[in-house]
Amino acid sequence: MPKWQWILLQLTRRLWVRAALIGLLGVCAAALATLAETLAPWEPHFDISAEAVNSILSIIASSMLTVTTFSLSVMTSAYSSTTSNATPRATKLLIEDNMSQNVLSTFIGSFLFSIVGIVVLKTGAYGPQGRAVLFGVTIAVIALIVLSLLRWIDYLTQLGRVEKAAGRVETATRKAVLARLAQPCLGGQPLRRADGIPDDALTIRSMETGYVQHIDMQRLSDCVEGRKARLYLEAVPGNFVFLNAPLARLVLSESGTDEQNGSAENQSEGLAEQVRAAITIGQERSFDQDPRFGFCVLSEIATRALSPGINDSGTAIDIIGRITRLLSLWADQDTRQEAEVTYPALYAPPIEARDLFDDGFNQIARDGASHVEIHLRLRKSLAALSAIGDDVFQDAAREQAALALKRADAALGLAEDKLRLEAVPVN
Repeated sequence: MPKWQWILLQLTRRLWVRAALIGLLGVCAAALATLAETLAPWEPHFDISAEAVNSILSIIASSMLTVTTFSLSVMTSAYSSTTSNATPRATKLLIEDNMSQNVLSTFIGSFLFSIVGIVVLKTGAYGPQGRAVLFGVTIAVIALIVLSLLRWIDYLTQLGRVEKAAGRVETATRKAVLARLAQPCLGGQPLRRADGIPDDALTIRSMETGYVQHIDMQRLSDCVEGRKARLYLEAVPGNFVFLNAPLARLVLSESGTDEQNGSAENQSEGLAEQVRAAITIGQERSFDQDPRFGFCVLSEIATRALSPGINDSGTAIDIIGRITRLLSLWADQDTRQEAEVTYPALYAPPIEARDLFDDGFNQIARDGASHVEIHLRLRKSLAALSAIGDDVFQDAAREQAALALKRADAALGLAEDKLRLEAVPVN
């Protein structure tokens, strides 16, 4: 995904952007009704008085302001509940939820439409045709409000629940996993070991501290292929980089330097700036190109549920099932052929299966070490995962199962509980 498209996607996820667009649409609808006589001259069969339209618009304006204020307060309480009972990292996905943003935008747009309609109506700018058009649009707005309210009532019954937050995180992680499976190395060639980078490679360092959120691979490819260069990425989405930390290593060919009629030093300086511009670094991790972040957030929800203040083993067991489903997707990909390389001049490290198991299960096994029911479900899940995928995936499942068993043996007091765990075979 190009950087501009990724930035546009982030903007569309903001509530104020969608609310502003729908509000502008409502303002335009109220203003364009004044041009009804000019654009389409016609005689209405009945005359709608200004007082009648004004009364309806006044009801919409007052009610939508109240409903919007109430909805925002409910959403704020739900987000606070999610932050306390699930994890703060999941709250961002709830804020970006299309359903809540569409409903609130409808309420705000209806409010602005009614306000502008009342103001213009008081000026006498609407003739018989304009009032008829305004009345028709008002009826359509009322129908839209009723539909939005019905959907909003059903949505509010689930808002703030831990299951809702976990479902949103699982959906976002699934999208990220599928995207990474389609391009295991972000579309580049695999870079599995750092010693595969040539010794004469130029190191491009970070100019800021934060998480790598997005990498514009197409932009990087356009930069290096025209100069017959190769770029080895050392930081991928999800990595935390410090100031002057290596982002990538650049190798310029001699022929490419001659064709550009410039020194390798001048070319490398210009390319370094372009590489930094293609790598977005922010304060928080993003789900889009970072599947590991989704596994970490799911694990955080489970560990929060296992805390003494909540003590909800059922939620932790549910999270184990969600992580198992996501890892099953990854295992299926390992049995296929490698994806086609889209950017042959770029090299990026792939995600290792062992890292996904650590992100998903390590915290749960640690914080749930004294809960036999947690380790039973965890061991059964790891046993199932150890039977699918390639050898690397199966070895990662076995290693995680052995580590979890050690944690359980150290925390469980009853010998019977230990025997129950050992009775679950992990091949």
